Amino acid sequence: MSLAYFDCTNFYFEIDRKDDFRRKGPSKEHRPEPTVAMGLLLDANCIPVAMSLFPGNESEKPQLGRCIAQMKERSSISGRTVRVADKGLNCAANIAEAVLAGDGYIFSKSVKALPAKERTWALSGDGWTDVDDGKGETSFRYKMADGDFEYTVEGEDGRKRKVELLERRVVTYSPSLARKQKYEIDRQVEKARSLRAAAAKRSDYGDSAKYVTFSPVDGEGEVREDMKVAAMLNHEAIRKARALAGYNMIVTSETRMDPRAIYSTYHRLWRIEESFRVMKSELDARPVYLQRQSTITGHFLVCYIAVLLMRLLQVKVLGDSFSSKDIMGLCRGLDVCRTSDRRYANISRRSPIIEELASRTGLPLLHFNLTEGDVKAISSCTLSMLRGEGKGPSAGRKRG
Repeated sequence: MSLAYFDCTNFYFEIDRKDDFRRKGPSKEHRPEPTVAMGLLLDANCIPVAMSLFPGNESEKPQLGRCIAQMKERSSISGRTVRVADKGLNCAANIAEAVLAGDGYIFSKSVKALPAKERTWALSGDGWTDVDDGKGETSFRYKMADGDFEYTVEGEDGRKRKVELLERRVVTYSPSLARKQKYEIDRQVEKARSLRAAAAKRSDYGDSAKYVTFSPVDGEGEVREDMKVAAMLNHEAIRKARALAGYNMIVTSETRMDPRAIYSTYHRLWRIEESFRVMKSELDARPVYLQRQSTITGHFLVCYIAVLLMRLLQVKVLGDSFSSKDIMGLCRGLDVCRTSDRRYANISRRSPIIEELASRTGLPLLHFNLTEGDVKAISSCTLSMLRGEGKGPSAGRKRG
């Protein structure tokens, strides 16, 4: 069994007019500008293996199957793949597509959206198993159930039909996630209170609007985004949100997979979220000041390759013992200054990751005085050399 992790994000463009590629749609950063969306596919080691770009107004749901099919065809890959994605990509069409392709799936599902009977089971106090964090505290709790669950899918003839699929459903409760979500709920409620006191417009409320009931100031007509509104806190919505804090459901075709393995497999999706953060924050992937689709694609391809190289260094070379922040710090911090025609001073800041690479390669990364040959040896070092498959020109050289 192989695993494939998939998620999407979008990148905004500071332009006045949209075009066929840069379109207005739901923005991950809640911005009004046109966007281009990116789908990113990772393998079982959380290393990028494929990227797709599509207009910002298109649904991300069809991109999962499309990206995996293209990757398998391009790389001549056969065999079963378990597709891992969050609830934003969990739909009957993606589940049916995975099953028809001979693949499996691990998706999350909103406990709030469950039918009443299943939600009651998920939130009841019975059947829970605690998982210790190794320090005497509960890392998370889970309960599970196997059964046939009904989905409505659309056939090739366009007709909708109901099918039943055997699934394992794992409900989890995380105390740390509950604290985080309750803090966010309280923050949004306080924001709504402040906006209510200021008689703000409906559009100013943003995410906090889900905890508010709106009505026109004059008591008549439709509530518009650009109008001032009378707002009342929806205490029932706040109560329900706090009651669901910390809960999540994972649905999977892998009925023989241990619930703890299902949980840990699903939670590796954070690697994609981190990859997107690296692109946006460290690689300045947005905003994009390019016009043609070909050059925009080239820009994001460079960002993709940079993240790929970072992950190869992090996972394949360093055994996942250093964070992406450490690696980006290494890339930004390596520096020398010329002191004479053929002499340089190493002004890089010493760090554990530099010490590790110096130990692996024998390169003079920790020396202050460097020759022109030293600098060339460092700059020509490759990933294969770092993995021990080849030695750089100065590897193993002793310095006096």
